[in-house]
Amino acid sequence: MRFLLDDEQRDFARSLDAMLGAADTVTATRAWGEGDHGPGRAVWARLADAGVFALPVPRAYEGLGPLPVETAVAFVELGRHAVPGPAVETVAAEALLARLAELGEPEPAKRFLPSLASGAACATLTLPEGGPYALDAEEAGLVFAVADGELRLAPGHARVRRSLDPARRLAAPLPGGELLATGPAVAAAARHATDWAALATAAQALGVGLALLDRTVAYVKQRRQFGTPIGSFQAVKHRLADVLIRLEFARPLVLGAALTMAPGDIAAAKVTAAEAAYGASRAALQLHGAIGYTAEFDLSLWLTKARALRGAWGDPGVWRGRALAGWG
Repeated sequence: MRFLLDDEQRDFARSLDAMLGAADTVTATRAWGEGDHGPGRAVWARLADAGVFALPVPRAYEGLGPLPVETAVAFVELGRHAVPGPAVETVAAEALLARLAELGEPEPAKRFLPSLASGAACATLTLPEGGPYALDAEEAGLVFAVADGELRLAPGHARVRRSLDPARRLAAPLPGGELLATGPAVAAAARHATDWAALATAAQALGVGLALLDRTVAYVKQRRQFGTPIGSFQAVKHRLADVLIRLEFARPLVLGAALTMAPGDIAAAKVTAAEAAYGASRAALQLHGAIGYTAEFDLSLWLTKARALRGAWGDPGVWRGRALAGWG
C-alpha cells in the first residue's frame, strides 16, 4: 500500500497552506468564538473556491469525488491553521446524503449536495454514534438529525453549549422537522457518515498537532535560560522528538485509512492522530511555561482544539474498541 502523496496532492496541500496562511485564520477563529462569523465565512468562501467541500461529493451532484485522500489532505491544513466552523460536519453530511443516494434514496442528495459542494451552504448534524449535540448549529444553514432510523431536517436547535474550545459551540437539534428519509438505508448511511467524520477529525487533529510542534520548536529556540536557548537542552530535545515521532506515526495511518476507508483503519487513525495531537498540546503547554496558559496567546487556539478533537465523535476508548473490532 502506498502512503506517500503524489505530486498533485502535495501541490494541493501547499496551495491550501499558502492560502490559509494569508487569510489570518487566527483573527477569524477568535471572532468566531465571540459570535462574529463574518471573518470565518470569508475563510470558508476561499476553501469552497479551492474545491475543499466538493471533494466528498460525487460528480453526479456537482462534486469532485468522492476523494477521501484529498479530503484528508485538506483537513490536515484546516487543523494546521485552526480554521473554525463545522467543516467536519459538512463533510459528514455530504457523505450521508451521497450514501443514501447510492442506497436508493436520491432526493435529499439532489436537493442539498450541489449547494454544499459549492460552499453556498454549510451543514451540521447529529448521528447515533456521534452524540446528541451538533457543532455550530447556530451558524450552519442546514441541521440534519438522524435518530430511530429517520433522517430529518431539524427545525432549529436548543440552547447553545460552550466547548472547551471557544470556537466550538454545541447545540441539540429540536425534535421534529421535515422527514427526508427513513428505513434501513438511513442507518447504513449514518455509519458511513460517521466514518467520514472520524477520518476528517483525525486529519484535522494531525494538522493541529503539527502546528503545535512547529510553534513550540520556534519558541524554544527563542526562550533563553541561563543565557542559553532552552531548545538546546537535552530534555527539551527528547520531549519534542517524542512528539514528532507520534505525529509522524499518525500520518500514514490517516492516509492509509483514507485509501481503504475500512472502519478498523479509520478507528486506528482517529485514536492515533487525536492522541498524538493531545500529546503535542501537553508538551507545548509545558515548554511554553506560564504564557501557554493565557487565552490571549495564540497557542491557546490549538491547545483547546487538540483537547476538543480528542473527544469529538467519541472518546479514545470508543475508537480503540472499534479498531479492535475492525481488525478482529
